[in-house]
Amino acid sequence: MNSCLLKGALVVDPSQGIEKQADILIDNGKIVKVGEKIDVSLAKQVIDVSGLVLMPGIVDIHTHLRDPGYEWKEDIESGSLCAVTGGITSVCCMANTDPINDNPSVTRYIIEKAKRVGLCDVFPVGALTKGLKGEEIAEIGQMVEAGIVAVSDDGETPRDSKLLRNAFDYAKSFGIPIFCHSEDKTLSAGGHMNEGRLSTYLGIPGIPPEAEEIGTIRDIMIAKLTGAKIHICHVSTKGALKIIEEMKKEGVNVTCEITPHHFTLTEEAVRTFDTNAKMAPPLRTEKDVEACKEALRTGVADIIATDHAPHSVDEKMVEFNYAPFGIIGFPTLLPLSLELVREGYLSLSKMVEKLSTKPAEIINRKDIGTLKPGSRANIAVFDPDEEYILTEKMIKSKSRNTPFLNKPLKGKVKLTIRNGKIVYKDF
Repeated sequence: MNSCLLKGALVVDPSQGIEKQADILIDNGKIVKVGEKIDVSLAKQVIDVSGLVLMPGIVDIHTHLRDPGYEWKEDIESGSLCAVTGGITSVCCMANTDPINDNPSVTRYIIEKAKRVGLCDVFPVGALTKGLKGEEIAEIGQMVEAGIVAVSDDGETPRDSKLLRNAFDYAKSFGIPIFCHSEDKTLSAGGHMNEGRLSTYLGIPGIPPEAEEIGTIRDIMIAKLTGAKIHICHVSTKGALKIIEEMKKEGVNVTCEITPHHFTLTEEAVRTFDTNAKMAPPLRTEKDVEACKEALRTGVADIIATDHAPHSVDEKMVEFNYAPFGIIGFPTLLPLSLELVREGYLSLSKMVEKLSTKPAEIINRKDIGTLKPGSRANIAVFDPDEEYILTEKMIKSKSRNTPFLNKPLKGKVKLTIRNGKIVYKDF
């Protein structure tokens, strides 16, 4: 497609303060113009998207594509396809692959394979320490040259604070953020769900919220000491959000994300021992869910990200304590985020900001998360009112581990464009 005109959608772009009915002209993979009643003769293809909402393609900065090494769960092709069906045109994939992405060769493999697939942007997140072992800092500089956009040991969470200080200093010198899975692993060890009355009733060892809160304050204090830019992943507790709020007021360079499952579900989803409701950090209480929504409303929580974590059916169909943590998130990201709009926590523009504009800023990408003329034509078009049941057939991931399977959702992606090319269409 050389030139295309998308006509009549409600265009929402917080980067330009736009929320109005307009047309979008695309040429050679770039946004040319956003305006009313653009002449159809300027484009070779005209697509009527009236009655739909058009936004910059979603940027999901916390995902697991499992490639290389765990391709039976997901690979770059299946993950990319699943992403674009959800309006996601850019993803950041974590380093816990096999081999681990702690060196430039793995980084280049991921980037080159994503280019061959050509469905969405895949930005690798490099390991903070070699082998994710928390013992020796990884070759961050070489990985930056190869193309990583951030570093993280993700769920392994280094325990050595002195090493963490040195790693933060090193990452800071390259101007990239550190993604933190903030957790005191000694306190959460052996736990499988939120610690409380329900965990006691079910006989499942619990993970206290203090494990996350202690980890959060440790990571932020080291960021304060070093001046590094950190991003706290999947915040789930009221206490952790309070810590982040106070540290932001003190000027610490910290951002954070909340996942749709943490602002939608409570620990009650575990009552039936459904392993698809097992994730880390675990689902918390109603007060924590409300705190997550409030944090998104007030801006304490900067973005929404999925922590898309595919696992095979065989891995999840075991006793709860033996099942791996994690659920897939690409198919449900938009409809669950739209619930925040319906409930009045976010305006439509604020939702787009947290799904697209702000995530792009966190990873220092100015060419995505916007519809400004000259930027790449990464676009998601959706019907906010379409209701449907999420079926296995609709999920393009290799995995199906979601508690929202066969549940009603509202809000459906109809068209996804990346670099001016249609990569998904549902009308």
